[in-house]
Amino acid sequence: MELFSNFPLWAALFAIGFAQFIKVPLQYIASKRFDWTLLTSTGGMPSSHSGAVTALSTAIALEEGLGSPLFAIAATFGIIVMFDATGVRWHAGEQATVLNRLVMDFNKLVEEMRSWPDKKEQEKRKELKELLGHQPIEVFFGGILGIVLTLILHAVLH
Repeated sequence: MELFSNFPLWAALFAIGFAQFIKVPLQYIASKRFDWTLLTSTGGMPSSHSGAVTALSTAIALEEGLGSPLFAIAATFGIIVMFDATGVRWHAGEQATVLNRLVMDFNKLVEEMRSWPDKKEQEKRKELKELLGHQPIEVFFGGILGIVLTLILHAVLH
């Protein structure tokens, strides 16, 4: 029965639930549409991760005091979670955006290649000139590919 009286646990769980719930009306205000998938999604405003760890730390501070080892653990854990949410997870989201764009570009290229034999020679020359340059993201992934392939070859051959 101690579980039901664990204030720090329930404070953190409530913060998660509230943060997830409040995303729906906030999104409605911004876009004029309800998106109920936000109840279980990650990211968005506000961060349920940050809400949980700050609620946990605050509840422990209230029950155990700011000088307690439990508060030190919770605060350190909270700092790490919040740093991760704004750093690593944000960058992972940015990379997901880039990968989605690459998939769309690849699918477009495949579709254009299917119609390639039916095009007139003049159209082919024009398109080839347009394809000579690269977008920065293409250069970036090409560079990564070169590095990875070289490392693999070096490991296999030496």
